[in-house]
Amino acid sequence: MRRKASLVLLAFAVFFAALSPLLRWYAFPRLAKIPANQYQDMVLEAKNATLLDYGTMKARTVPEVTIVQTLKGNVEAAKEIEKTAGRDVVVWDGLSYVQGPDGKMVSRIPERYIFDAHSQAPVHATGEMVDGDPVKRTGIEFKWPFLTQKRDYEYFDAQTRTTNPIHYKDTRTFRGLKVYYFEQTIPWTKVEFPRTMPVQGITPESVARTGTTRWYTTVRRFWVEPVTGAPVYGEEIHKEELRGGTLLGGREKVTAFAGHVKMREDYIRHTVALVKSNRTLVLLMTSYLPWGFLTLGVLLLALSLWLEARSRRPGDPEPAQPTTPEPVTA
Repeated sequence: MRRKASLVLLAFAVFFAALSPLLRWYAFPRLAKIPANQYQDMVLEAKNATLLDYGTMKARTVPEVTIVQTLKGNVEAAKEIEKTAGRDVVVWDGLSYVQGPDGKMVSRIPERYIFDAHSQAPVHATGEMVDGDPVKRTGIEFKWPFLTQKRDYEYFDAQTRTTNPIHYKDTRTFRGLKVYYFEQTIPWTKVEFPRTMPVQGITPESVARTGTTRWYTTVRRFWVEPVTGAPVYGEEIHKEELRGGTLLGGREKVTAFAGHVKMREDYIRHTVALVKSNRTLVLLMTSYLPWGFLTLGVLLLALSLWLEARSRRPGDPEPAQPTTPEPVTA
């Protein structure tokens, strides 16, 4: 019986030891993915910001500028793209809506971001755009890959429609989470006017005819939880200027917007709680279960060998040998 039990334990030991790397290196890359129907929103604020008054064309300080960012998963579009892409795809229809302290719109920029559900790498397909302009992204946007590394990444900037390095700076603790801090600086760059202007009757084309141009720079900062690759906090030191042309009445430039944009506190708390929950699920597949199965396999192997050794322990009585009857003689 000990011999049979040791063989059974040995079989289970091999099974769990083989399951450990299989779960980590085969199952996890295929099972961990962004849901196609995910919806999320975020509110950011810039206190005591500088904002252009388009009525007087003069910059003024306002108590607050609010930026509402929404990302909505487009399931139907994702299914259509998957037919030709041959992989799991997520389509996010995004909107960045900026409003002043009076609630009036400052800018409204829609986006469509198409990416691989597992790796977060961009997937190029019809419909990929920023503010109606077709783009071909390289690098990441909004989210880092699962199991983010301590290295620089390429990050897409929607204002300039370009990809630039975002640099890993150091490891920090944020609201009880270990996070990687990344920073990107976009130098002053000439950018397009939004298609939807804040003043009725004014279009990007009409502004372009005045010779006035729009320029933009920002310092972008993210605190990223490395297991999920999700930013738990972000902020920007953002500046926009209008330069030259007859629209400025002979002035060289005027500030259109300048402010230190930060996530609102209630959205920070919500994001941290959500990331902590998802982090546990990712760790189950990358750490807890693989190491648990490996440990269980080692314990079962040790128990199997112990039972096998006991079955062969010296001093056990030898089984009785059948004796040959002696021949009967007269």
